[in-house]
Amino acid sequence: MAQKGVQLEREMLSCSICLDLLKDPVTTTCGHSYCMKCIKHHWDGELIHSCPQCRQSFTQRPVLLKNTMLAALVEELKKTGPPPAPADLCYAGAEDVACDVCTGRKRRACKSCLVCLASYCDKHLQGHYDAAPLKKHKLVEPSKKLQENICSRHDEVMKMFCRTDQQCICYLCSVDEHKGHDTVSAAAERTERQRELEGSRLNIQQRIQDREKEVKLLQQEVEAVNGSADKAVEDSEKMFTELIRLMKKRSSDVKQQVRSQQKREVSRVKELQEKLEQEISELKRRDAELKLLSHTEDHNQFLHSYPSLSALSEPTHSSSINIRPLSYFEDMTEALSALRDKLQDVLREEWTNVSSTEVDVLLSAAEPTTRAGFLQYSQKITLDPNTANTQLLLSERSRKATLVKQDQSYSIHPDRFTSYRQVLSRESLTGRCYWEVEWRGELVDVAVAYKNISRAGGESLFGHNDKSWSLNCNQNSYSFRYNSISTPVSGPLSSRVGVYLDHRAGILSFYSVSETMTLLHRVQTTFTQPLHAGVWVYDYNEATAEFSKLK
Repeated sequence: MAQKGVQLEREMLSCSICLDLLKDPVTTTCGHSYCMKCIKHHWDGELIHSCPQCRQSFTQRPVLLKNTMLAALVEELKKTGPPPAPADLCYAGAEDVACDVCTGRKRRACKSCLVCLASYCDKHLQGHYDAAPLKKHKLVEPSKKLQENICSRHDEVMKMFCRTDQQCICYLCSVDEHKGHDTVSAAAERTERQRELEGSRLNIQQRIQDREKEVKLLQQEVEAVNGSADKAVEDSEKMFTELIRLMKKRSSDVKQQVRSQQKREVSRVKELQEKLEQEISELKRRDAELKLLSHTEDHNQFLHSYPSLSALSEPTHSSSINIRPLSYFEDMTEALSALRDKLQDVLREEWTNVSSTEVDVLLSAAEPTTRAGFLQYSQKITLDPNTANTQLLLSERSRKATLVKQDQSYSIHPDRFTSYRQVLSRESLTGRCYWEVEWRGELVDVAVAYKNISRAGGESLFGHNDKSWSLNCNQNSYSFRYNSISTPVSGPLSSRVGVYLDHRAGILSFYSVSETMTLLHRVQTTFTQPLHAGVWVYDYNEATAEFSKLK
């Protein structure tokens, strides 16, 4: 019984991360205790900090202080020495990995060796700790899948990875059926995929944060719609009580219309809210899977599982959200006030003003008013060399286009502009984006265009078709062009132009950027395809256009 009590105490005073006795124990605000080093390592690199046991999230990373009482208890427990394991618990069961060295009744393995491709119990593992050559072997948690690391063709350990065929291979495979293929060590491929995995996790965590913010905004929108609708119903009822029987009938009609619009708009918001919450749950589940995979020590098992877990589903294209003042149904209220004053005849004449009042809840987010506000939507832009005219030299990691007299030795490509010195970005632009172009020379066009814009002839010039929008910048003035129609633009001259795009709302704005930002021209339209940023450079006098690095 005493031994059982000691075992229970060890379990209660063990860290759930490293499964060993607590070292420098700390306790989170949710009441769970960990080794200080373990919980710090667990939280490093995480955007969202949560308890590994109860999953409670913390707004800010908690400040950890040593739990002196737990530390004292652990020290007292250490004095009793480690309890001997019961004999039955030392032997492998049906679900356990058995030691490959034991004869007779096999003991439970405590580690597997990826070099020896064998599993060892505590007794037979000791050689890996004592013998210098064995100390370099890679030990992992016990695994039943070690034989999957053996090449079925050559009976050799598969320590290489064929990128051409996307499979693990042994050295003999690399000089035989995989000869001439792109091969690397499994460890090198694991390192590369691990970086991709971490990037995917950061993307997921950022998307979780974004979606959670949008869910909160949507909830506020629901409350605003409900409050405004209730107030409109109350006001309409007060007005109609002052009128005759016909006015009371109209009051009932208005109430029904308001409730119908309220139900429809709230339903729209709720539907989007549910989608976002489902995506959050899915992203959290995927993050947990990727986290588990990232801790897999066996390179081959990691590479075997990675392809099925790394791909992310397309994010929900949630409506752009803007919390507006409570003014959803006030237009209806004003129309009813006018009808009350003009009585029955005016009611019949003006009824259409009431019945035609509509509510638009989900509007695009308001356009920023400061450069700091625009920078939160900053988009990295790089130029696509396959679209660049041969008289454009790309530099600064394909962010800068310079007009040169000598044709560049670009390969023949169907996407290349041949008639005008233009180039498009690699990135396709949707959602809300912002970028800036620093230009030099006599004449430069800052533009956006669809991918299927013509590449030759007069219809390929930015702004001279219905597939591109262009701000013409010269040393004396600006002008805007679309579909061959030019519009003069006034504003302070600057060598830097900012471009703001809200693709869903159909908003495209050009700004003069200096110490302040001045709106030059805004377009309100409907974009039917993703857009690409572009520039057209006109003269040879050191004419350049560079997409700036934004912080």
